[in-house]
Amino acid sequence: MSEPKSQDLYRETVFLPKTSFPMRGSLPKREPEILEDWARSGLDGRLHAQAEGRPPFMLHDGPPYANGNLHIGHALNKILKDVINRAHRMAGFAVHYVPGWDCHGLPIEWKIEEEYRKAGKNKDSVPILQFRAECRAYAQKWLDVQAAEFRRLGVQAEWERRYATMDFASEATIVEEIGRFLLNGLLYRGLRPVMWSPVEKTALAEAEIEYRDHESTTIHVAFPFIHDPTPARALQDVSAVIWTTTPWTIPGNRAIAFGPGITYAVLRVDGVTDSAALEPGARLLVAEDLIARFCAAAGITEHHVLYTLPGEALTDALCAHPLRGEGYDFEVPLLAADFVTTDAGTGLVHMSPAHGEEDFAVSVANGIEIPELVLDDGRYAAWVPLFADIHVFKAADPVCTALSAAMVRASEAGAAPAGLVARSTILHSYPHSWRSRAPVIYRATPQWFIRMDGEGHLRGRALRALEDVTFVPALARNRLSAMVADRPD
Repeated sequence: MSEPKSQDLYRETVFLPKTSFPMRGSLPKREPEILEDWARSGLDGRLHAQAEGRPPFMLHDGPPYANGNLHIGHALNKILKDVINRAHRMAGFAVHYVPGWDCHGLPIEWKIEEEYRKAGKNKDSVPILQFRAECRAYAQKWLDVQAAEFRRLGVQAEWERRYATMDFASEATIVEEIGRFLLNGLLYRGLRPVMWSPVEKTALAEAEIEYRDHESTTIHVAFPFIHDPTPARALQDVSAVIWTTTPWTIPGNRAIAFGPGITYAVLRVDGVTDSAALEPGARLLVAEDLIARFCAAAGITEHHVLYTLPGEALTDALCAHPLRGEGYDFEVPLLAADFVTTDAGTGLVHMSPAHGEEDFAVSVANGIEIPELVLDDGRYAAWVPLFADIHVFKAADPVCTALSAAMVRASEAGAAPAGLVARSTILHSYPHSWRSRAPVIYRATPQWFIRMDGEGHLRGRALRALEDVTFVPALARNRLSAMVADRPD
């Protein structure tokens, strides 16, 4: 007779309650049955009736975007909110939770454009009303899919009262609110640099930007002084040298920024390498702290410092654009700016006001006109001398070629250096569109803005409103308050 197996020795000594629960949960089968039972019994309506007379609790939910199936992030977000709603209902509150969907914006347009590209269609050839109708149909499809999937997760909400930003009533409300800003004097149209995607041909919000490693061409460029305000004429026959990682912005240069607290040096070139663009005798202005680094980049083997001068001494100085005589015959003033440092470059910052926020702010403050040189697809406009119709991401070579030719002309004329001093590359973190994964640019375009400061005091009113809000956790108040305090128009 065989002995009982060891795992059976205690079977008869374990006493478990007898229940009607099945041995397996079979949730994929049971959960739909539970949801059907809720629908048959009118659970949502009974909960609504039961809440009559109770104190209200309303959860204002940031709507998901209607462009795909739900993922784990959606599930986590909605289930946690469902837990909060159920807890408040059990605590005696009348819970009102109206779900909604965001149906506007680039992600949906991008999906439709992807379908066009697969079919060999050009989006620009599609009538705008047809394009919008296709976007609306796409959003409606995924709205219905997501609503069913949220219900499948067991989320309780007033589904029949759902809203969508593309509902005509919602759009009318948005227009009404924009109209209030207009009537209150807070809405204006202005030119300002924004993150711009040449691929998608549109401005991007900060949340639509991701940073990736990108290799860029870097250049040192000499701008010859044409007006020297220093008593000792320290800048006579001297060129200011800038460094930039965006050669394509050189056509848009309108100023050079210096640091008022930085000490600058005028150095004379005494020796160079065989490949250097500069010649012995050239005089250049750079930050004193960056002389060694600059000389290494420019192929300068020997030099002599002729003068040192404080940043303030550069006030009222004027340079010529290195491409002067080629359609860039304007003065380039030197302007004081607190953001200039000696961390990299030369301590002198090339200012292209249409392609940088700080460049724009300093230039506007000094009355410099903002040029519009780059089209929405990233090509230089037809009126840009030397570079018309060239895409900015393919402009490094043409720009460097033009600057090299300018340096040769200056050398042959015995004039101060003007043009390309050195060229290299750098691998750095650079903004990209999260949809197209393509690099973006700063581009000044006419946009509609809502004024945060001034007569309407919108920023102050928003910050005061936050004082009456209870934040959980309390630390979250600092983040939102700082966001409102620093928000541009």
